Amino acid sequence: MVKGRRPFTVEEYRRLLEAGVLREGDPGELSEGEILEMSPMGSRHVATVNGLARFFFSQVGDRAMVSVQNPIRLGEVSEPQPDLALLPRPDDYAAAFPQGEDALLRVEVADPSQAHDREVKPPLYAKAGIAEVGLLDLVGGRLEVYRKPSPEGYRERHLIEEGEVALLAFPEARLALKRVLP
Repeated sequence: MVKGRRPFTVEEYRRLLEAGVLREGDPGELSEGEILEMSPMGSRHVATVNGLARFFFSQVGDRAMVSVQNPIRLGEVSEPQPDLALLPRPDDYAAAFPQGEDALLRVEVADPSQAHDREVKPPLYAKAGIAEVGLLDLVGGRLEVYRKPSPEGYRERHLIEEGEVALLAFPEARLALKRVLP
């Protein structure tokens, strides 16, 4: 008889990786206690992430670390791997993974994983207090920007279909959609 699901903690997930039960680099992440296998990235997704990384490296320089597809811990049962995050610490997080409150910005590139990226990740990020989240929709060719986090989700959502948007943490860095979409 199945009683229910047992959620994993971040520590248990990390131990599974260390023991080789799960492999570092496999497309997966821990979300609300569940280990999710993610779809492999296509060339358009990779090109978009590379374009975003190039843009952010040029715009923020040494004022923030540009972290590409690396884990960020959100509480005890979630450790997603956003496509891109801007982080403030200059030590490259050698001692421990970044926490949710460390992220100045997170960006997800949504292609085959669009429903998960739109429905699951923004609420997780909002609960963690991340001030700004971008969802770059490759299917629709637009950028969704979420701001004003609360425990119930983001209170503000902006849809950018053309033009550019100023970032909260770096207002002079204006992200132009045509610059990052392949």
